[in-house]
Amino acid sequence: MNAVRMCILFAGLIMAPALGWAAELKIGFLDAERVNRESAPAIRASKELEREFAPRIQELQKMEKQLKDAQGALEKDALTMSESERGRREQDMGRLSREFQRAQREYREDLNQRRNEKLADLFQRANRVIQQIAEAEKFDLILQEAVYRSPRIDITDKVLKALSGEK
Repeated sequence: MNAVRMCILFAGLIMAPALGWAAELKIGFLDAERVNRESAPAIRASKELEREFAPRIQELQKMEKQLKDAQGALEKDALTMSESERGRREQDMGRLSREFQRAQREYREDLNQRRNEKLADLFQRANRVIQQIAEAEKFDLILQEAVYRSPRIDITDKVLKALSGEK
């Protein structure tokens, strides 16, 4: 029994400095998804992308309508047209379909590239703000990924507020 008490006492003495150190550790958490969704720069970037890509969206919609119209006309007239005419129209539809798919693919690639550029800029700005908050409030550690976090360590609102003040 005496040996058990000695082990408990010894463990307590070893753990005491570690517990004291942990009590002084100041940790913060940032919800990166919220920053990406709700920050003023993210909203501005989203609107810029919408304006930038609106003409291409309209062009894609126009191409899609042409393709549907061509397909509808082919189905409507299929019984009355000659075999050579049907073959020519099917080739035209195939060409239109390939052009539409190519234009869609290029649109998606360009949009993703521009979105990634905007996100990189946003997170570069957010990281500067986080660094300023961490230094000003003497944080030891700020995390962006966690399985669980307490709302009291969440600094996302502070970062959003600071980003909304930036231009």
